[in-house]
Amino acid sequence: MRAKLGFLACVLAVTALPAGAHDLTLSECIEGSDFIMHAAQARDYGLSRDDFLGRMEHDIQAIKAFPPALRWFVQDQDDEALLVGYARLVFDDPKAPDSHQSDFLQACSERVVENPSATDEVAALYEYLKQ
Repeated sequence: MRAKLGFLACVLAVTALPAGAHDLTLSECIEGSDFIMHAAQARDYGLSRDDFLGRMEHDIQAIKAFPPALRWFVQDQDDEALLVGYARLVFDDPKAPDSHQSDFLQACSERVVENPSATDEVAALYEYLKQ
C-alpha cells in the first residue's frame, strides 16, 4: 500500500509540472528590471563582476530548491538565461543603471507580448517602450 501511494505521489508530481515555458508577466519584468538596475548600482559602488555573478549563481541554486510556481523569477531556463544574461551585461558593457534597467524591461516585455494570453494593455505598453 505504501509503495502504491509513493508511486501515485510521483505520478501526480510529474503531471503537475508545467507543460511549456513560464509566461512572464509585466510585473515580473518590472521587478527583474529593478534587479538589473540594482546590479548596475552595486557595480558602480565597487562590487566586482565575479562577486556579483557568484552570489547570483548561489542564489539561483538556492531558489531552485523550491517548486517553480513558488519562485520569483527563475521559474525555468529561459527566465534564468534572461536574468543572468542581462546581469552579465551590467559588467561586460557598463552603462548607467537606468539604461540597463530599460534594456532589460524592453527585452522582457517582448517575451510578455509573445505570450498568447497577453492583454491589449501589455501590448500597448510594449509599443510605447519601442518608441
